[in-house]
Amino acid sequence: MTGGLLVVGDVVTDVVARHGSALVHGTDTTARIRTRAGGAGANVACWAARSGCRDVRLVARVGADSADWHRDLLRRAGVRELLAVDDGAPTATVVALVDPSAERTFLTDSGAVLRLSPDDWSPSMLDGIAHLHLSGYLLFAETSRATALLALREAGRRSIPVSIDPASAGFLAELGVDRFLALTEGADLLLPNADEAGLLTGLPEPADAAAKLSLLVRQVAVTLGEGGVLLATAGTVTAHVAAEPVPAAVDSTGAGDAFTGGFLAARLAGADDRAAAAAGCRAGAEAVMTVGGRPPLPGDGQ
Repeated sequence: MTGGLLVVGDVVTDVVARHGSALVHGTDTTARIRTRAGGAGANVACWAARSGCRDVRLVARVGADSADWHRDLLRRAGVRELLAVDDGAPTATVVALVDPSAERTFLTDSGAVLRLSPDDWSPSMLDGIAHLHLSGYLLFAETSRATALLALREAGRRSIPVSIDPASAGFLAELGVDRFLALTEGADLLLPNADEAGLLTGLPEPADAAAKLSLLVRQVAVTLGEGGVLLATAGTVTAHVAAEPVPAAVDSTGAGDAFTGGFLAARLAGADDRAAAAAGCRAGAEAVMTVGGRPPLPGDGQ
């Protein structure tokens, strides 16, 4: 397969707080705090570039407050940024509370993300593109949802495959499962984690959930963290690919995004589904050993 990857999604400023003990209500808890660039869509784009995809583009909306910083980091990561700058809202910010097991809890201020407008989109952004990836976060508000659906329809018109990451079990519950599934009709690949797959199907077993979802979307990849990933097509689980061993987990933020970036980059390079899933698992393992949701750049401190 030839051509590039276009990601339509989100750019976020992440404040990552790793606390070595349980949070103590009403007083101080010691933590190591770092500010990182993030956002599910931007993370996917950066990990795809890290995984060897030479043409990765990102459409997103950021606030004027940090647009130059985000542009610079995306370019350094090998991503061609197509960022709209918002003078009326700041860049989205997420506070990630990371516990001693490396599990994270998010506090989210969507800022400019959900203001991504149809005016920020042009069909020409798909020129030379072989795959479109949509961040599900865009589906959780009217303006950004309209933009994502424009991109989805144009990709369909050009017969460009589309993948969608459901993004957040919490936001999915607010939007409604039936509505989400209706909005994603026409996608070729769905990439939920186990919690999201369970919510979308009502089935507690990830394999059952993957199989059911693959009756609605051509292919499903359900990420299981340390359990690896399940692939399903046409109502059947076709593969269970093991996770890469992680010697020392630091921060699970962005691990699913890393899987997606590695998986899509490998697919675009011609890998079969199982090999692409293994590539995604390798990227996910690297992400868990990195603070923040993106691959490290030279000079980054952890």
